[in-house]
Amino acid sequence: MPPVRPNRRSLIAGGLAVAAAAAIPLSVSTPAVAAGLIPTRLAGPTGPAPVGAVELHLVDPSRTDPWSGQPREVMVTVTYPAADVRGRAMLPWLPSGAERALKARFGGALDGYALPQTHSADRAPVRPGRRPVLLHSPGYESDRTFNTLVIEELASWGYVVVAVDHPYDSGEVEFPDGRVLLNRPDDASDEARTAAVAVRAADLRFVLDQLTVLQRGGNPDVEGRPLPRGLRGTLDLTRVGAFGHSRGGAASAAVMYLDKRVRAGIDLDGALFGPVVEHGLDRPFLLMDTAVHDGLNEDVTWPPFWAHLSDWHRCLRLADADHNCFTDIVALAPQVPESVRKTLQIGTIPADRAVAAVRATVRAFFDLQLRGRPDAGHLLWGASPRYPEIQYIAG
Repeated sequence: MPPVRPNRRSLIAGGLAVAAAAAIPLSVSTPAVAAGLIPTRLAGPTGPAPVGAVELHLVDPSRTDPWSGQPREVMVTVTYPAADVRGRAMLPWLPSGAERALKARFGGALDGYALPQTHSADRAPVRPGRRPVLLHSPGYESDRTFNTLVIEELASWGYVVVAVDHPYDSGEVEFPDGRVLLNRPDDASDEARTAAVAVRAADLRFVLDQLTVLQRGGNPDVEGRPLPRGLRGTLDLTRVGAFGHSRGGAASAAVMYLDKRVRAGIDLDGALFGPVVEHGLDRPFLLMDTAVHDGLNEDVTWPPFWAHLSDWHRCLRLADADHNCFTDIVALAPQVPESVRKTLQIGTIPADRAVAAVRATVRAFFDLQLRGRPDAGHLLWGASPRYPEIQYIAG
């Protein structure tokens, strides 16, 4: 991907698909990396539980993929509080084929870097308890792992987070047989983007159906790979939320409009598409923007949507931020080559402050709306001295 800054409408509608290397220099373990490569890190979660994860390959025989003509297939990562992670390998931020494809976007600028490991133990046994479930949709050209910092944080505090790749519309999607599907070029028309968001919403609804299979003890993975011990009975599908960045935020609103099972949602700096814009929602919803993208005044889709929100709703701003400060990109940017860093839309907010503020806000919203914890609400008024970066805009 060439180092060109897209216009704001294009960026918000589609998301920016760039990733980087190098992270906040925090006290986390450093995985072994290939000789000669610069190691990179992501900060670990702060909650009381260690984190486990399992990847699933799901196929929906009832839908035809509009881009491939084959039955629609998605890759999913289910991240959860783990009972014990000892002796377990940590999943990579990207599998090897997807990593190579991502680096190819930068024309060799990142070839000397090793992308990080996550803090999610592969198929670790699940900590007992029924947990709220959160669906996550990434931005256009963005992999489902691009919000690992927020996802692992939520899991460490007791959520099950299900991140979904959307082939041909999110980033490098690698399947168990080694295939890597890349996104198709973005059609800038509202009609095409509306159709793409509708596909994403259908993906999320299908995944939610498959979570019902998991909850009952079934295994929907196409290859039938082993599931973590204790996963059955963990998913509380009466408490489901959705959140996403950029186009993934649009998908979160769209799936809420279509499916009453989704009780609350968050759009992190994404333009909206489809009937939800004019009809709004009757369940809680949070919008977050930046000063670069003043959603309620600059985006044509936010004001009509806002006017038709009939339940709890709020608009917050991440100060001194740009579009990708809601993702891992802000944490991975500080040590990359300047030629890469200048393309990443990260603003001037310190990386560690952006990560802490976004993690805290997303968790506070779902703690309030899915767990009924009113003490979480003060941050959502933009009045927390611990997170002055979060500004109240409207509500």
